[in-house]
Amino acid sequence: MIAFNKYYNHFNFISVILIALSLFLLVFKGLNFGIDFKGGTLIELRSSDSKINVSSLRDKFSQMNLGDISVKKFGNDKDYLIKFENKDNKKNVIEEIKINLDKSFGNNFNFRRVENVGPKVSEELLKSGVIAISLSLAIMLFYIWIRFEWQFSLGAILALFHDVIVTLGVFSLFSLEINLSIIAAVLTIVGYSMNDTVVIFDRVRENLRKYSDIKIFELTNISINETLSRTIITSVTTLLALFAIYFFGGEILKGFSLAMILGVVFGTYSSIYIANTVLVRLRVSQKTVLREDENKQS
Repeated sequence: MIAFNKYYNHFNFISVILIALSLFLLVFKGLNFGIDFKGGTLIELRSSDSKINVSSLRDKFSQMNLGDISVKKFGNDKDYLIKFENKDNKKNVIEEIKINLDKSFGNNFNFRRVENVGPKVSEELLKSGVIAISLSLAIMLFYIWIRFEWQFSLGAILALFHDVIVTLGVFSLFSLEINLSIIAAVLTIVGYSMNDTVVIFDRVRENLRKYSDIKIFELTNISINETLSRTIITSVTTLLALFAIYFFGGEILKGFSLAMILGVVFGTYSSIYIANTVLVRLRVSQKTVLREDENKQS
């Protein structure tokens, strides 16, 4: 049996540092919002000339004074994804881009896709993203509050808060782009983290009913070990799929898969070292569970 409880205090300290650093970054550095939330233009180009590369394209777009520009490979070696703000709100900007590219590279580009997101639309998308995350958290917390005793609910809430905040903190630290796919990833992380925690909590409750003479410090460790095979299998298989998407899914899926990878890792960690630690610190006992059972029956 692995002595997870031996390291509760060590990992609690690490978690406090991670949350503090993440909150500091989110407050003072903020997030790097993409076109979905800032507004701008997205162009998907296909080149017929293999000599054209990302750096030469980036230099050319930088000369056009379009604001912040992102140029990335997309799909195969001849496909490029360009994102820019169009800060001066230039009209006919696509025609201007075509003329400039033709002058510099010849007629070697096919404009496969052009998307424009206005300031009002981007503001509404940002509001919708925040509302979606807030509602999902509220519903999850409501469920866990009804499903378990308040001590368990508090542990699940703190674990969930940890996973979301630290994941966003990593994105802030490395200035990784936040777009709609990242919002989808965060919503998925919420569900995954909660599922991991609930599985262990169910076993803790079962063991609390069975063993009256074992303290919660030891009981949480027993419960974690009893559910460990399930936790490892679920996490590893999920991570294998996510790493495949990250390395082979193309540039457009990298942000989503990275957010999911971080969420799975942090979710597995928090379900062991945060959620269960709360039960230990609140000294949950058999009486806690039996008292709640009696209240539900009455």
